Amino acid sequence: MIIKLENLVKVYDTGAIQLKALKGVNLGIEEKEYVAIMGASGSGKSTLMNVLGCLDKLTDGKYYLDGVDISSLDDNSIAAIRNKKIGFVFQAFNLLPKLTALANVELPMMYAGVSKPERERRAKIALGRVGLADRVHHKPNELSGGQKQRVAIARALVNDPAIILADEPTGNLDSTSSEEIMGIFQELNDEGVTIVMVTHEPDIAQHTKRAIMFRDGNIISDNVVNNRTIVRGDS
Repeated sequence: MIIKLENLVKVYDTGAIQLKALKGVNLGIEEKEYVAIMGASGSGKSTLMNVLGCLDKLTDGKYYLDGVDISSLDDNSIAAIRNKKIGFVFQAFNLLPKLTALANVELPMMYAGVSKPERERRAKIALGRVGLADRVHHKPNELSGGQKQRVAIARALVNDPAIILADEPTGNLDSTSSEEIMGIFQELNDEGVTIVMVTHEPDIAQHTKRAIMFRDGNIISDNVVNNRTIVRGDS
């Protein structure tokens, strides 16, 4: 099991009030699954994504990522796990505007200490996987929105992560570009990449294999999408 949550609790303490964003969540996601996390604003889905991405610490419970107990690690160990095990794709692309597509994709490997020749080789392969082999030297302002998101997906892939976390990856794209991006995610999942995607759009969730709905910090449903067969986690 690549993700296992046991009684996961996340509380935000502002001093004046305590907001319980996640209320004892139990969840299992197997390797090679393709999962949509859904829910209204304030439901807990974004908090869950931050915890899964090791961007936010849980308050109570256990989080196992690829067999590692994240809840027991110090900050430096968490940062190392995050860079090695997780690829991120964001709604806003989060590309550095002065860098080429190639240089943007190389960034995670720089933090991992990969040599320059190897970084360039792997970045070119990743850009080729998302159909941008002819755009490696273009900067973000020379790319369309869909192409920018392809660069972001390539960047997420270069360290061969255990899982890709995508937060509203089509939120800034038109319908045509959205379909193209979802096609890339489908191809990656078909190749064995585990993908967990936050989305509020039912038509986007229909591209995945499993949809988990949150409300008020709890899972309220966990269903197979399009009658596809998957291994179910606890809900």
